[in-house]
Amino acid sequence: MLRYRQVVRLLQHRNYSTGAASNGCGSSGGDKSDDDLHPIRRTLRLLGNDMRKVKEFFVPKETETDKDPIPTQSKFHFSGERGKSKEPTVPDDFQTHCDVLIIGGGAVGSSIAYWLKEKARDGLNVVVVEKDDTYAQSATRVSVGGLCQQFSLPENIQMSLFAADFLRCAKKHFGQEVPLQFTPHGHLMLAGEEHAESLMRSSQLQNELGARNELLTADRLAVRFPWLNTTDIALGCHGLEKEGWFNPLALLSNFRRSASGYGAHFVSGQVVDFEYKSQTDISVVGDAGSQEGFYTGLDKAVIQLPDGTRRTCKFALCVISAGASSEQVARLAKIGVGTGILQVPLPITARKRYMYAINSQAQSAPGMTMPMTIDPSGIFIRRDGLGGNYICVHDSIEENHNETINPLYFNRHIKPHLSKRIPVLEEAQVLDSWAGIYDQNVYDENGILGAHPYYHNLYLATGFSGHGAQQSLAVGRAISELIMDGQFRTIDLSRLSFDRLIIEQPMYELNNVLS
Repeated sequence: MLRYRQVVRLLQHRNYSTGAASNGCGSSGGDKSDDDLHPIRRTLRLLGNDMRKVKEFFVPKETETDKDPIPTQSKFHFSGERGKSKEPTVPDDFQTHCDVLIIGGGAVGSSIAYWLKEKARDGLNVVVVEKDDTYAQSATRVSVGGLCQQFSLPENIQMSLFAADFLRCAKKHFGQEVPLQFTPHGHLMLAGEEHAESLMRSSQLQNELGARNELLTADRLAVRFPWLNTTDIALGCHGLEKEGWFNPLALLSNFRRSASGYGAHFVSGQVVDFEYKSQTDISVVGDAGSQEGFYTGLDKAVIQLPDGTRRTCKFALCVISAGASSEQVARLAKIGVGTGILQVPLPITARKRYMYAINSQAQSAPGMTMPMTIDPSGIFIRRDGLGGNYICVHDSIEENHNETINPLYFNRHIKPHLSKRIPVLEEAQVLDSWAGIYDQNVYDENGILGAHPYYHNLYLATGFSGHGAQQSLAVGRAISELIMDGQFRTIDLSRLSFDRLIIEQPMYELNNVLS
């Protein structure tokens, strides 16, 4: 529908040509020449005129407006500022108006931009604001890149299955994409006696929804994976299909490249405030703090650019997908500090993750077919290419969230558990280490996505608690469906909306599968 309306608007402003002659026959009047009387030449000339008419119909002539374009195209009929402006001159590529403003350009935000532009193309003006366009501090940088269906909630299982199907056909979607380096060796989730039953129920649900994994007792685990110590393990779940790991930065690069190619605008800057607009024709039902005729909605975002200057961008719709900074952005919109529904905060905080590259040359060390192994202690480990290299991941239990590496953390919190589970890696050497933060939903450790119940033009896509990389594909498509179609179409994710915070219905995920 958006594309149709855009075409109609374009057609309404076109200047049509009648070809080479006003009478439509290729001459300016008077007697026809002998060539005109030849039936073949006359037919070819008429066909040529018709082809010119078709071309001129679809390719408009250059006008004065085309020479000095408005900064945006918009289905909401926003117009750029012409002539003199009270504000300082803005860069040519800065969008003063847009249809959809996405705050946060990590995997989730860039995915939303990709899906919106993939559907609407020129019919929708999309702007993505990212404060760290190098992504040095993005949660994507500390993603282990896991793709796994071993969740306990149907929504999380379905999102991961969607991602697996998409990544299988990545070239079809992205064209000549940045290689995603998908490694299809599955996940191995281990559980002790206290969690064995939950793991069994989850596996049954996963297989019913289309995943394929197997349950292995301790004895079978020892036979299948001789490098594994199973003394305190009761059960393991091993993914057989559609599981493994990929390069999350490559996926982010493909999202951003493809979205930009479709016309999305990526702005390096930080949203520092919002401007509001009174809308007397809107009232919020069920909100004790909202009075009819006194609704105030979001209208503009104040963006601070890298040089310190501030610009405003007027938007029709806004999406907060700022990762660990989402709660701060939400507070700028009075979420958590307002009255009525606005008293309910966005429960997002930063959680620190440590990642270590280790190496072992032991002959009995896990080989190339090693699955990503999830220990009950919370440690993740997988192979990393050739040469006996591995990536080991652990989420910090410390309160300090600065991103500096604590050299003692590996020896204190990781090595004891790692050497117990895989004894042959006790002598492994640390080659490299890095740390970062990701968005943690402290309410129920699941993503919060969908429309905000107070603001009619605000959507949320954040709080994925370590699942963000693999869920970004499905989340981006889901938000685009809400915006374009007004409802979920591919996967019903309505249970993950902000509303569950208001009615106090948490959606707990029993299996903490990071990505």
